[in-house]
Amino acid sequence: MRKIMDLIADELAAAFEAAGYDKEYAKVTLSNRPDLCEYQCNGAMAGAKAYRRAPIMIANDVVERLSDSRCLAEITAVKPGFINMKLKNEYVADYLNQMSADEELGLERAKTPGMVLVDYGGANVAKPLHVGHLRSAIIGEGIKRLARRMGHRVLGDIHMGDWGYQMGLIITELHERKPGLPYFQEDFDGEYPKEAPFTIGELEEIYPKASARAKEDEEYRKAALEATRLLQNGHRGYRAIWSHIMEVSVADLKKNYESLNVHFDLWKGESDAQSYIPDMIESLKQEGYAHIDDGALVIDVQEESDTKEIPPCMIQKSDGASLYGTTDLATLIQRMEDYDPDQVIYLADKRQDLHFLQVFRAARKTGIVPEKTRLEFLGFGTMNGKDGKPFKTRDGGVMRLESLIGEIVDEMRKKIATNRTVAQEEAEETAKIVGMSAIKYGDLSNQASKDYVFDVERFTSFEGNTGPYILYTIVRIKSILNKYQADGKEISSLKVEPAHDENEKALMLEVLKYNDVIESAFEELALHKICAYIYDLANAFNRFYHETKILAEEDVTKQKGYIALLALTKRVLESCIDVLGFAAPERM
Repeated sequence: MRKIMDLIADELAAAFEAAGYDKEYAKVTLSNRPDLCEYQCNGAMAGAKAYRRAPIMIANDVVERLSDSRCLAEITAVKPGFINMKLKNEYVADYLNQMSADEELGLERAKTPGMVLVDYGGANVAKPLHVGHLRSAIIGEGIKRLARRMGHRVLGDIHMGDWGYQMGLIITELHERKPGLPYFQEDFDGEYPKEAPFTIGELEEIYPKASARAKEDEEYRKAALEATRLLQNGHRGYRAIWSHIMEVSVADLKKNYESLNVHFDLWKGESDAQSYIPDMIESLKQEGYAHIDDGALVIDVQEESDTKEIPPCMIQKSDGASLYGTTDLATLIQRMEDYDPDQVIYLADKRQDLHFLQVFRAARKTGIVPEKTRLEFLGFGTMNGKDGKPFKTRDGGVMRLESLIGEIVDEMRKKIATNRTVAQEEAEETAKIVGMSAIKYGDLSNQASKDYVFDVERFTSFEGNTGPYILYTIVRIKSILNKYQADGKEISSLKVEPAHDENEKALMLEVLKYNDVIESAFEELALHKICAYIYDLANAFNRFYHETKILAEEDVTKQKGYIALLALTKRVLESCIDVLGFAAPERM
């Protein structure tokens, strides 16, 4: 289905042309004065200079040509040249019924679906997930789901940090603790054990101790660097340890991401790109893209239009070591070969903006990525505590992600327990579901690039702009629909009726924005727009609910129309929260 504003714009364009004006002026927007009108057009003012006529005269000319509009009930020209419009109730009802009949709720999916790859997650193996991993995971998951909703083929890649110095640190510390393991016996040529010589708990304790020691003990640091070099050059025993680290870490990561309802299609890491690096570096040298600068191999990415200096993209240090830029370029080579994406979206802290600018320019300049492939960096801000500083535990440490989830679920459990009317087991599951909405909505309702305060008390509230409020609204609608059906009445065949009052029409006007909101959110990679929309939609429903007798309505036709509208509202809300990565319980 076409978006409602496009349909209005079609009528307006025809009217502008009929009045002798360019149809390009027929731009329709939502009214910024909903007390006066529902939609507006300011094209008359834009065209005044070109046609040397007063804006109000142009507006009046256009309005005269819309007296027999099939979609507009009211259209007026208002000084200095606004064109104010209200839709016909019958037209709105018909549009909503078309939405209801469509499995995709009338969403205009991509006419030419592309291959989209979303790079999010970014967890380092052998380390527990902490609150710093929250934003990339849930924003990335939302972007992936949104791209799929728009009809694209999408792959989400965790892109783990699994090949760097931290591996050398773990191997070195493990060597000191358990020197008798066969991985450290150079003359060992048998089969290495299938079971890892450590648990995830031990692994998470090993790394920080090794990291701290390396900062104070130079010999230890050198040993870790050497272990890293040997691993990356194929040392048999170290590769076996690395495989154990990966197996144990990935199993734990999957469990933790599962608790966030975050799912990756690809479990790739930096290690997967290593085999591409030697040929890539040799090719960049031979083709003249890379040159030596102060001992390092770099690609110049400065452009004439730049107003400030953009440093070269460094791809090899003076000692021959690779960097993040090296791995990212090699990963793009791999992705182009394996998936040929039309768009690659990267999620990371916004402070990495320069890094991705360098990598993207280097990828374009060298031909690693063709012009047809869009490279986009979605940088996000910091999740802060009430003190405005990065979110910490009560004793000042970095909070583990599972601890944060537990804290939110505990808070929801307490709130649900105060007025619980369901069994303990259902209440526990509901606490988890609602807790997830509090975490995700609390984050996603903010513009991604902005820092925000993670306020547990506010985010878990059932009032205001929160996830629990959205879910409470959905559950309220479910309850009404269940009661209606309990009398043996059918819902699926019902039709939305033209609005009977302003509250009902206001709800209808919110519902029909769905198509436009989803498309706009994808174009701008702006999940907060979906949150803002469903908050407005929930508010519109609740106003309608409080002012309308729905189940007590005696007019059967009117009641059927109400129920059809509620069923569609529920579907729209559920579709939106599915994109955001959470769901609604049956009861609360």
